[in-house]
Amino acid sequence: MEPKKYGGPTDHLANERTFLAWVRTAIGIMAFGFVVVKFSLFVKQLSLMLGKEYVVKSHGLSAIAGITLVAVGAATVIFSYLRYRNIEKQLNEGSYGHSSGLLTTLTGFIFLVSILLIVYLLESV
Repeated sequence: MEPKKYGGPTDHLANERTFLAWVRTAIGIMAFGFVVVKFSLFVKQLSLMLGKEYVVKSHGLSAIAGITLVAVGAATVIFSYLRYRNIEKQLNEGSYGHSSGLLTTLTGFIFLVSILLIVYLLESV
């Protein structure tokens, strides 16, 4: 019988690098949400600075989409930390099992938000 193989230092360091990559992803999602919220305000201020009256169609959707993106970024940090701790525990016990739930969920959400933003931009043209 082979002895159980527990995670070594390289496995733990890889887990940490993966966690940090998720944190960078979350920061990017939150930054994008901030930009979405502030974009309509920027367009309105730019039109005032140019002295022209541009009618910006605003349904309040950019604020909702932006706030949702910031919330998803925050949730991504929490879920990635929980994933990091879970994998750390599995490595210490020698029972690592791959899971792609967080990746699948985040990919689906970003795709959905992208479609909604495309529809919103097409309506505002």
